[in-house]
Amino acid sequence: MNPRVQSVRPEEGYRLRLTFTNGEVRIYDCSSLLDFGVFKELRDIEYFRQARVAFGTVVWPHEQDICPDTLYEDSH
Repeated sequence: MNPRVQSVRPEEGYRLRLTFTNGEVRIYDCSSLLDFGVFKELRDIEYFRQARVAFGTVVWPHEQDICPDTLYEDSH
């Protein structure tokens, strides 16, 4: 099982700085999600900045979330 998200900090360019439970700090680029369904709302940068950690992953107020395994495997 991959580590889970411990903290998140939204950054410029629709990127998330993630700290995982194993201590790794990685960057996940959300820009590829912005044209898909519920993620279109993330285009609003103020809304994007409302990202927070819940249940080991990143969530937003209107229930968007990203699989924690995806966040780990697709981050650098």
